[in-house]
Amino acid sequence: MRLRQRNQRGFSLIEMIVVLVIIGLIMGLVGPRLFGVSQKARIDTANTQVKMLRGVLTTMQLDLARFPSAQEGLTLLVSPPNDPQVRSKWRGPYLDDDKVPLDPWGNPYQYSVPGANGQPFALYSYGADGVRGGEGEGADIGILPP
Repeated sequence: MRLRQRNQRGFSLIEMIVVLVIIGLIMGLVGPRLFGVSQKARIDTANTQVKMLRGVLTTMQLDLARFPSAQEGLTLLVSPPNDPQVRSKWRGPYLDDDKVPLDPWGNPYQYSVPGANGQPFALYSYGADGVRGGEGEGADIGILPP
């Protein structure tokens, strides 16, 4: 009977605390590294999406003989223009999902005309901070405006 009672005994409070402290220490060491990798992946994703959208805008420009105006913006990639003459040349939607993707932080990409250094447009994400400008992880990403 004593042998059976001994096998059914649980963990002591001290043993549980030691295990929780060890898990906490491991998370303290590994957690910041994982967060840094996550932010880098988001920045890489934003750069890739900007390049993809730039290619799609170029394809649309070949059809329409122009890039979207500032008023039309990126919605012209998924919705036909109002002008019937331009509408007849529009071959969209130009994006597979029929919607413009959001940046990795859940914000819309910014589009303006003209871009910097002779670029026909600016196409960028505000980055992690969600506001124009910034440095480090909060820096703007993409084809920046003047």
